[in-house]
Amino acid sequence: MTAPVGNGGNNDAGTTAGGQLVLGVDLGTTSTKVVAFRTDGMLVASHSAGYPLNEPHPGHAVQDPKLILAAVLESVREVVSEVGADRVAGLSFSSAMHSLIGLSPTGKPVTEVVTWADTRSRVQAERLRASAGGLAMHRRTGTPLHPMSPLPKLVWFREQEPKLCEGIGFWVGIKEYVLSQLCGALVTDHSVASATGLMNMHTLTWDEEALQIAGVQPEQLPELVPTTHILPSLTDDAAASMGLPVTTPVVVGAADGPLANLGVGAVEPGTAACSIGTSGAMRVAVERPAVDPLGGVFCYALTSTRWVVGGAINNGGLVMGWAGDSLAPDLADPPEEELLALAAKVAPGSGGLLMLPYLMSERAPHWSSLPRGAYVGLTRAHRREHLVRAALEGVSLQLALVLHSMRSAGLEVNRIRATGGVMRSPLWRQLLADTFGMPVEFAHGQEGSGFGAALLGMEALGLIESIDVVADMVDIEETVKPHPAAAAVYASLLPVFAELYNALVPTFTSLRRLAPSLPIDLLGADEEPDQRKA
Repeated sequence: MTAPVGNGGNNDAGTTAGGQLVLGVDLGTTSTKVVAFRTDGMLVASHSAGYPLNEPHPGHAVQDPKLILAAVLESVREVVSEVGADRVAGLSFSSAMHSLIGLSPTGKPVTEVVTWADTRSRVQAERLRASAGGLAMHRRTGTPLHPMSPLPKLVWFREQEPKLCEGIGFWVGIKEYVLSQLCGALVTDHSVASATGLMNMHTLTWDEEALQIAGVQPEQLPELVPTTHILPSLTDDAAASMGLPVTTPVVVGAADGPLANLGVGAVEPGTAACSIGTSGAMRVAVERPAVDPLGGVFCYALTSTRWVVGGAINNGGLVMGWAGDSLAPDLADPPEEELLALAAKVAPGSGGLLMLPYLMSERAPHWSSLPRGAYVGLTRAHRREHLVRAALEGVSLQLALVLHSMRSAGLEVNRIRATGGVMRSPLWRQLLADTFGMPVEFAHGQEGSGFGAALLGMEALGLIESIDVVADMVDIEETVKPHPAAAAVYASLLPVFAELYNALVPTFTSLRRLAPSLPIDLLGADEEPDQRKA
């Protein structure tokens, strides 16, 4: 790998690159989407390419890094062919957080992409979380000790795959791997790094204790750089593949969560961003890094003066996908519209049926790999439509728990802006407003993280004065107010929903203990991962 090049902020690269479009490249969990934006916030073109999330063993959720790189090259190439290479002022990146890849000393992938959804390190995460220094480490790094985080993942590799670790030259995330292939430099931004559990968010350096626990050396990690850091050129092969000049500048960018706040204009204190994609999250911007005393929320960087505090949930839109596969396999493909029509037949509260949507365990606010999904309150009177609606309500109620935790931590939330693929549905929109008990604003278009990446790139390239201009760019197409009667139902159900987690912990624990005696095809996604190798 070559040494990093570029600088940490504005320069004149953007004014010398032909054109006034910045391409936001958003590396998502199941697809990469590239969006081209003008400096006035107008979307000009977009293209996406998907890839699978593989689960070869219980607890494993991995991807092929070469397929993701191919999706990036394809998506950029398609957008460039539509808008013209001479109009592209630069690329700027967004990425799903918490991924981990082991590279050889020459930069070739040795492992698959271990994603945020991978739970094989649950034993390591629980051990670290329960340790005497666990909470202090959370407070220093801003990252909860959970299997999603690269820190427990690295401990898992050290304990379960020591031979493999001997051949690892670098440990990186998916964005770092992609940028190394596009630009030949190995760097990671403060935003992505703040979600690894390895960076001290107060000093913006790799945390010595975390690295010691992980068993890695600082030289095995990318160089830490600001989110506005510019890599001023592409490799010859990458430039040719994407149809761009070699001199096209690349802004390193940030993590998708903080960029989603930027993309919907939720960058002022008190304005929260809610997103539901495959997973989901609720985040509010703050000016200084910090977490609550109990460690119930995360804190991730956006820029040097903007951080986001909040919580993520594992189970967002994937719950609706599960409902389609398991409860309504007879519906048309794709079944989303028919599923939503089924759910709309049922009154709020699903006739007293609650679903804990922990199909892939759960993150905020409990940060535990222990829970699994459950329906509670099922009676003879319930039909398929009740089960479907309860699943959607479960996702919304879990996000409402995150909102409650944020407020309990002293954060003011007086405004919510929402984004994500499922938000196109009027039912989802109303459900969120009713569950939160407050109006929810929906921005025109659904390009949160990609737009955020483009905006950050514009600031870095000197094309806009600052990312604060987003306040004038985001067009709110609809504000959905809660229906008082429905909001009252969900307000009554929320404490019952919250109590279920603690009530079922003994059951979750027993099921985990019984897992080795159950047939493998009946195991949950997070069962006994330490018994199986990558």
